[in-house]
Amino acid sequence: MSENVIHLHKATDPPAEPAGVTTLTVVPDAPPARPVPLWVRSGRAVKTAVTHEGTKTAVRAVARHGLYTFNGGRIVARRAWDGRTGSRYERMIRAAEAAGNLEAAEEWEERLQRFRAARHHRRMDLLHSPVDAAKGVAVGAGMSIGLLVALGIVMAISTEDVGHVITPLSATIDFIALLIRIVQVVWGPALTIGPFLALLALWSVGRKQHAAPAWALPANVRNGEGEPITPSIVVKALRDLGVPALARAIKEMGDAGASMLGPITIAGCGVEVDVTLPSGVSTVEVQNRRRKLAENLTRHEHEVFITLPQAARTVRLWIADSGALDEPIGPSPLVTDETMTADYTKGRAPWGQDLRGDAAALSLYQRHLLVTGLSNQGKTAALRALALWLALDRSVQFWLADLKGAGDWRYFDGIASVLIQGPTDDHVIQATEMAEDAVTEMNRRLEMRQKDPTAVFPPLIVLVDEAQVAFMCPAKDEDGRPYGGSKATSRYFMAVRKIHNQGRAVDVLMWQGTQDPTDQNLPKLVREGAHTRASLALGTEQQSRMALGDKAVNGGAAPHLLRQGLDKGTLVVASDGIAIPAGQASITVRTHFIDDDAAQTIADRAKALRDGVTTLHVLEHGEERDQLADIAAVIGTTARVRTKDVLTRLAMLNEDAYGGWSFIDLKRVLDDAGAEPYKSDGVMVVSRDRVANALAHRDDEDSASAE
Repeated sequence: MSENVIHLHKATDPPAEPAGVTTLTVVPDAPPARPVPLWVRSGRAVKTAVTHEGTKTAVRAVARHGLYTFNGGRIVARRAWDGRTGSRYERMIRAAEAAGNLEAAEEWEERLQRFRAARHHRRMDLLHSPVDAAKGVAVGAGMSIGLLVALGIVMAISTEDVGHVITPLSATIDFIALLIRIVQVVWGPALTIGPFLALLALWSVGRKQHAAPAWALPANVRNGEGEPITPSIVVKALRDLGVPALARAIKEMGDAGASMLGPITIAGCGVEVDVTLPSGVSTVEVQNRRRKLAENLTRHEHEVFITLPQAARTVRLWIADSGALDEPIGPSPLVTDETMTADYTKGRAPWGQDLRGDAAALSLYQRHLLVTGLSNQGKTAALRALALWLALDRSVQFWLADLKGAGDWRYFDGIASVLIQGPTDDHVIQATEMAEDAVTEMNRRLEMRQKDPTAVFPPLIVLVDEAQVAFMCPAKDEDGRPYGGSKATSRYFMAVRKIHNQGRAVDVLMWQGTQDPTDQNLPKLVREGAHTRASLALGTEQQSRMALGDKAVNGGAAPHLLRQGLDKGTLVVASDGIAIPAGQASITVRTHFIDDDAAQTIADRAKALRDGVTTLHVLEHGEERDQLADIAAVIGTTARVRTKDVLTRLAMLNEDAYGGWSFIDLKRVLDDAGAEPYKSDGVMVVSRDRVANALAHRDDEDSASAE
């Protein structure tokens, strides 16, 4: 029995074609595309032609040159009108009144009265001038004819020819006729060419004044590229600043708005101008709109600086040339002048250049120093440049702690008496003890000064780089006193405060470098104790006030407006040790960068000036000491050192190991080594050669025993 199979689903695949059979598929003809109407094609062509860049350029050129001529005519007409009337004086009076300068208004009013009186006198003279002119012409003609006739008589007598009497008069008449003929020939072309020359003159005036809308000007002018700073540009930038009272006053002044400005003078890589603000406009309103003012002047924000001179209601604008501040300054004189030396008392460190391009030199005499800024902005390089210069004065001593420990201060090995390098709590403890030793030295000097007011001491620079590490250190000593912090129990804080309070009198000075200042890592009392305060780029205005103080920031100092990463090495400095323009509280300095090779060369020169300074490298606590080797290290290259000084240096080398040593302990070690101290010039001293021989003898014995 057969079964019927019913397929419920229709097959979707086409049936397979037999082999060798080609199937021709006939596709019905597609409908023809509709033709594009003529008006659409014409519109597209017109749009393409109108929007083409070449068309735009041509339209701009035609409009620009046409408006140059038209507006040039307006300018010439206005100048002529100003010259013939008192409108110029009236504008200046309105400008002075709008600016609130009544004295200037009265002065211009007096000038207007004098101008009107002189004009009236000239007009009265015109009433008599026709008669006077006629008399003058008659007299002149008569005298001329008489002179010519007299000359003819002389010629006739000389030549014995009566006909020569009228020769000069005839020649004069012929000359006048020649001039008339020349005028007749030239008059026609002059009438034709004259208008074109006049239009060309008007075009030239309009072109010099850029008397056309901004959209019609050339691209470089529209973009401000290479545009010089002129009074009209400054006034327009101030008008569009967004200060209603200022804009209203400038509009009332009209063309006399430039009377607000002092002379625009070249200042380094830019220009400088003082702006006397109208009544009702405060300097703060302009300072707070620095970015908008810079953009109105076609500059970046960092290329415009606003400071306050001594004059009331006046702001001083320094406007850099476009891109000038992105160019590096030249090398430091420390690098280029191998003969340079330093003078702590009277000299000034060559630190860099101010914005005017003048050399910026800093006096370090009896001034505590604070340099701060964000990380990786050039703080250590700026601080190190000062120290390298001062190292060239052989009388200056350095105690140095680098709490970064990256080797930035390794060049001072052999210059600094103490060199601490490292970021750990142990290094902070060593730096704190170094600062406390400086306090002890300061007190010793103060006691000597009381006994002898004329006593002179070598300058001692106590330098701590990355000081924020010390202030933030959580470690405590055996008595529970913290090393860090900003309270009276903090050992580092109190040591710095004591040096700030009295160190200057005996030339014990505190230099600190710190980053990203806050009240926690840079306490208020410490930062305000520095005589010279300098800041690189910072994040906020509040940090700028911490770094430089309220007075400097209120006077225009703005390190928070420096560009992080782009303005490396640019400092805002508040100090009486640097030349600051009168009326300003700070100055911006672009510091010289001294690279590693140059720093090493300068350090070698400083070492050559010194008598073998031995640098004490503070080691970690708990390390087993080689007492004889430590004694040799603190003696250095000096032939004889007082036992008292050896004990002091040993204590600085390691307080734990040698802080409690007395003369008896030192004598015991030296006697055992065969390098006994002896008396020289009435004081006990330790001989360098004896200690060196003892070390060499001991090493020989160790080698022999090892064999």
